[in-house]
Amino acid sequence: MDDEAAFITRLIGFGLSEKEAHLYLHLLKYGPKTPSPLAKALKTYREDVHRTLTSLIEKGMVRPSLDSPTIYAAVDLDTALNAAVRKQESELREMETRKRELQELSKQQRFRPSDEVSTFKIIKSIKELVVAMLPILDSMHEDWVMAVPSAAAVIASQFGINEAAYQFIERGGTVRVILYDITYPIIETVQEMMDNGEDVRHFGQEGIIFTIFDKAICMSGINADITHFSLNQPIAALWTDDSIYARYLMSTFEMLWGQSVPAAERIKELLKEGPSQA
Repeated sequence: MDDEAAFITRLIGFGLSEKEAHLYLHLLKYGPKTPSPLAKALKTYREDVHRTLTSLIEKGMVRPSLDSPTIYAAVDLDTALNAAVRKQESELREMETRKRELQELSKQQRFRPSDEVSTFKIIKSIKELVVAMLPILDSMHEDWVMAVPSAAAVIASQFGINEAAYQFIERGGTVRVILYDITYPIIETVQEMMDNGEDVRHFGQEGIIFTIFDKAICMSGINADITHFSLNQPIAALWTDDSIYARYLMSTFEMLWGQSVPAAERIKELLKEGPSQA
């Protein structure tokens, strides 16, 4: 992997989409630009560039000028990454607030016996994630759904989760996966998932990260900044068996599923473009 590809990969791992990473790197390398030359250099449309610039501005990584036409400049890397970290910290605090609210709602509903009160816990590493997931996969009966970035697909392949999914499908279960960013380097991993019998789709933009087991137990990502594929890689995810939260995430998944496209179509598109465009 060359230096530019490695830089793009790290930016994606830091929470940027592939388009955002390419555009931000281009501005860093070549200086401030208006949308038209950006669209030409990145071989895309002005409308697509405008959407990506807007997203990067919201992330604090690009700054627009007050001139007309507007010129867009990359915020220096340290400042941009610090802004991204602060955003993740803010999201973590928000998730902790949601956790407390859900716990309070669960107590107020009183829809379960006292010995079956919902459990909430924070998962802090990939190792904890794998340890938590594998026993659930062994005991599932109906379905498993997830909406995750491509890094999660690589983790599933490396640490036995894909094999557990295959065994679950062999027992008659169904697995549906939405990947937010299928790119050229993970084509083989996605193909492995489909060969297992998983129904995989591509959404095309980042979104909430979560997985639901048998519509009952769920995990949702708080900070999934994957910089290396190791069991010691820190992450932050909320694990719960709260049925209210599971139903909320399930409705979100079905909405995303209806808007996504089959992974096979995305793979054909990437193969046609070739690795230089992926």
